[in-house]
Amino acid sequence: MRENKISLSSRIFYYMMVFIVVESIMIAGVTLYQFNKQNSEYHEGRLERKESHLLTNIKYEIEKSNSSSLLSLNNSVVQEIADIHNLEFELYTLDGILIKSSTAVTGIRGKTILDSSITDYFQNESPSRYVESDKNSSYFKSSYNLVSDFKGTPLGIIYIPYFADDTSSKMELSGFLIRLGFVHGNMILIAFVIAYFISNFVTKSLDSIGDTIKKTNLQNQNVKIDIDNTPTEVVALIESYNTMIDELKSSAIKLAKSERETAWREMAKQVAHEIKNPLTPMRLSIQTFERGYSKGEEFSKQRIKEFSDSLIQQIDTMSSIATAFSDFAEMPEPKKEKLNVVEVVELAVDIFNRDHIEFESSSKTIEANFDRTQLIRVITNLLKNAFQAIPENRTPEINVKIFEDSSDVKISISDNGYGISKSDTEKIFEPSFTTKSSGMGLGLSMIKSIITAYNGTIKFSSKSNVGTTFNITFPKK
Repeated sequence: MRENKISLSSRIFYYMMVFIVVESIMIAGVTLYQFNKQNSEYHEGRLERKESHLLTNIKYEIEKSNSSSLLSLNNSVVQEIADIHNLEFELYTLDGILIKSSTAVTGIRGKTILDSSITDYFQNESPSRYVESDKNSSYFKSSYNLVSDFKGTPLGIIYIPYFADDTSSKMELSGFLIRLGFVHGNMILIAFVIAYFISNFVTKSLDSIGDTIKKTNLQNQNVKIDIDNTPTEVVALIESYNTMIDELKSSAIKLAKSERETAWREMAKQVAHEIKNPLTPMRLSIQTFERGYSKGEEFSKQRIKEFSDSLIQQIDTMSSIATAFSDFAEMPEPKKEKLNVVEVVELAVDIFNRDHIEFESSSKTIEANFDRTQLIRVITNLLKNAFQAIPENRTPEINVKIFEDSSDVKISISDNGYGISKSDTEKIFEPSFTTKSSGMGLGLSMIKSIITAYNGTIKFSSKSNVGTTFNITFPKK
């Protein structure tokens, strides 16, 4: 499964903000498009209206002159018409030759001869207006139309240069966009706050579920999830989890029962095997003594002593097996008492030969809540294992160190023995596992059970033929 490092709440927040920003951009874009469209339609209509009024005025002037020619219009009349309509224009013959112009005063001259494409256009039947847009400017247009008398007879072609003045419209648009930006800016701020609370509300239930699931395992008393104001979509997930907890509890009980039965069966086999080992030499010794006695053979005191010593040795072996099994089976409940760890560990060290043990502590007094007997049992077992791990031809070097931090006590016990092979590292704390020729292999398993009962940990590091170090950590309280 590929993990997305961006949290769900962050993604919800991000998507909402992106939606608001995109929506604002789209509204601004639509506003600009609509403005440009309306502005273009306004100028088109304005030009058409002015042109219509201008043509009507020219018709009346021609009729007053009792002439059917544009040449009858003198320059003063042309200029007067331009002033009335506030619009410059030029008049051409149907062949495109300039005959009258109102731009002579302003200096803005049109074409002396029209392009053939324009004159050809007006040769068509029922031609409409002909409008050209300037390639270099969207604000300038050239409009051409036929000039007719009231009878509809074409007299010539009129040219009207039109400048689209958008200053007021742009100011209006600018003001509108500023107001729109202010509104959407406030909307983004409001959406920012709303998105934050919504994302937290949506993910609050999921975070609670995640925290609870992290604590779920077979060993703990798992708690069902009960969250107020839970979204409908999350309720199904919570119900599934609570159902799983019930099933997990039932499975844990069955598994624990099965594990106990399996463990005790394995332990019974191990005990039976260990007890059979000393029974065989005991049986052989007794049978040898019985055969010799039945034949009337006399036994010296030395022979009888050897016989009894052999039996006692085998009986002691059986006794140690029974003691180890009893200690493991009857692990007492953890009992916390305030004690000086340094003093208790030093007491356990004194049981052994101090010539081969180097004891070191960061302080004379390190207090913690622990069972005195259990702590002595842990240290003595580790020291015993350390001595047994050292070859007979090597001088033992065992280091015991105690130190502390703000919340934990740490004990390390190292030796210069054979070390632990890589193949044994995963099984070292399992019950009945041992690398020695005698014993039941319950020592390290018992130590781990004790340390775990006090919420502590035990770890080790080892190098082949260099030695092993066991590190114990447990809380002070």
